[in-house]
Amino acid sequence: MAGRRRSRAQGAEGSGEGGGESAPRPPADPEAAAREVCLRLLTLSPKTRSQLAEALARKGIPDEVSERVLGRFTEVGLIDDEAFAQAWVRSRHTGKGLAPRALSAELRRRGVADETIKEAVAELQPEDLQEAARALVSRKLHATRSLDHDRRVRRLVGMLARKGYSPGLAYSVVKDVLNDSSDTEAFADDDFPDG
Repeated sequence: MAGRRRSRAQGAEGSGEGGGESAPRPPADPEAAAREVCLRLLTLSPKTRSQLAEALARKGIPDEVSERVLGRFTEVGLIDDEAFAQAWVRSRHTGKGLAPRALSAELRRRGVADETIKEAVAELQPEDLQEAARALVSRKLHATRSLDHDRRVRRLVGMLARKGYSPGLAYSVVKDVLNDSSDTEAFADDDFPDG
């Protein structure tokens, strides 16, 4: 019993005063700690240099140490924002049907440079975008069956817009899918807004 009291008291002393969060203490060997943090995070999933820099800052690693370790990881190819961006674009476009605008926003939030983003999304071909948009609309078509024409068009175009498709492509694809659909009558061009 006395041993438990003593360990609880020691635990209370080590937790800091007031229970509030304070800035993390720099580790005894900041460079080793930085390497360990980066390797652990990269083992879980690919990360951008910016994401790793933020994680190191949260751990109290000094900026100069962080830059040195991140530079070395970049040199040996463990950090590669270009490869990250290309893989991200392929994965999110194939899996979620996202278009360049949405993909660019996601990559920007992860700290990828604008030029790298442009190069990665430029690999998407117009026919890939059209095919992905058609697939998204076709999957959603049945769920909109009970809506009147205008609401159905707005719902489908809105879904594509949230995924980053341009208004012109969205309207064109929705029009084509609705005209090809067996559960709807064919619509004339003037049933769709210009876009």
